[in-house]
Amino acid sequence: MKVLVVGGGGREHAVIRKLRENKDITEIYALPGNGGIAADAKCEPIAATDIAGIAAFAVEHEIDYAVVTPDDPLVLGCVDALEEKGIPCFGPRANAAIIEGSKVFSKKLMKKYGIPTARYETFDNLEAALAYLNTAPMPTVIKADGLALGKGVIIAQTLEEARTAVTDMMQNGRFGKSGEHVVIEEYLEGPEVSVLSFTDGKTVKPMVSSMDHKRAGDNDTGLNTGGMGTVAPNPYYTESVADRCMEEIFLPTIKAMNAEGRPFKGCLYFGLMITKDGPKVIEYNCRFGDPETQVVLPLLESDLFTIMRAVTDGRLAETEVEFSDRHACCVILASRGYPESYQKGYPLAIPETVRDKVYVAGAKLQNGQLLTSGGRVVGCTAVADTLPEAIRDAYEIAGQVTFENAYCRRDIGARALQAAQEE
Repeated sequence: MKVLVVGGGGREHAVIRKLRENKDITEIYALPGNGGIAADAKCEPIAATDIAGIAAFAVEHEIDYAVVTPDDPLVLGCVDALEEKGIPCFGPRANAAIIEGSKVFSKKLMKKYGIPTARYETFDNLEAALAYLNTAPMPTVIKADGLALGKGVIIAQTLEEARTAVTDMMQNGRFGKSGEHVVIEEYLEGPEVSVLSFTDGKTVKPMVSSMDHKRAGDNDTGLNTGGMGTVAPNPYYTESVADRCMEEIFLPTIKAMNAEGRPFKGCLYFGLMITKDGPKVIEYNCRFGDPETQVVLPLLESDLFTIMRAVTDGRLAETEVEFSDRHACCVILASRGYPESYQKGYPLAIPETVRDKVYVAGAKLQNGQLLTSGGRVVGCTAVADTLPEAIRDAYEIAGQVTFENAYCRRDIGARALQAAQEE
């Protein structure tokens, strides 16, 4: 079978590596892919947001199945366009992808259907938002309504910070159209948990939980990024918490989307916070998380392609989804200066001995040489019997990958280790 994967980052590299385990797949294409993915799939320079171009390519190359992973093409209707051409897909249609595409939509959905989340207000008028902030308790959370590469959330500690964040979004265009509407919500406290889940719109089968590290610097300092590393499983996600999430959040969300005429099929990501009042939803994503995917999929023991096709065909209930009870850690090597300005074009060296443990996120091939081309360059993932071993091994792998101006957080997994010791 010929399979097409839309996207070109570390998440897509992890998905492609896992798909390659299925012997029925004869060819994998990546649009656009990247220089590192080119070792595992045929890359074509068609942008993930070029919906018409992707659909035309899929028809021309007689693609049997497509996997659409990034948020932008999902929200833009890539799955819709491919299905109209008769190509089965893994991923939600545009009317369901709105659960990530609009934070205003998702917050209203949770309020309407009683799904636990932070209290909030939404605004499309700057003066009204600033007036509300004068009465809001601090710290508070400011969110751009639309997609913002994982960076559209500001935790404001003071009124001045909150006013600056709202003004930057709504008046100064910091996130373009995504920031024209904002959500101002209650600041919640507690450990965060990421749970990716397979769903065919009827059944929900959660993947192993994970813990992301969003801030650029050690000890959760600096700016928000797309994610500087992950560990799995997340020690805060106990069996009792998982049971509550299934009953109070996961199944109610699927039922709510069905009730709204927006059935969700694909990977639904639940960003959760375990508060003193129980688990609450911080955010939904309509796709695999990045870099959560880089620790979750290496622990998947069942066949990914079989699961994806079961999701598409509505057969998830009868399909095995099993995960290893081992531990995984992913350390991101980024270009110094990320998530703001950074230099590109440095030679990237990945030793052959660790190549299968390194997922390439931001690199291009030029005359046979890998060169850095993004903020997050690679994710280095290790799987081990214990979390301390996985963390140690991931940093050992990261130490063997070299490029100029590389940096990483040195504390990936530290909070998880502390939590595990407190159990």
